[in-house]
Amino acid sequence: MDLHSVMCVSDLARSLEWYGVFFGRAADEVIGEEHLWRVGENAYVVLDARDVRAARVGGSMVTFGLSSNEFDSALERFASHGVTHGAVETYSNGVQHVEVLDPDGNSLSLAALP
Repeated sequence: MDLHSVMCVSDLARSLEWYGVFFGRAADEVIGEEHLWRVGENAYVVLDARDVRAARVGGSMVTFGLSSNEFDSALERFASHGVTHGAVETYSNGVQHVEVLDPDGNSLSLAALP
């Protein structure tokens, strides 16, 4: 199965910069006006700023499962680039979770197993 999670944004240039920091790299692929980051074998996060998506801007939510090392590295990268996030929570089963909002309010959460 393939997955394409579309993040509708209002300002493509601003979002490309922000998502570049979030993922630690530029988009892996550009198809037409959409910019794609590969996040799994057949899974992508897609930025779409076309007017046809305007009503959906800021309404997306996605959670990424990471290793503890990847989680810590992401938080360090965010801090070094001024990307803010919610409080890091640790659930009773040891999972760490944090919510990060893009400039439009789309929610990108990170979760790490202990």
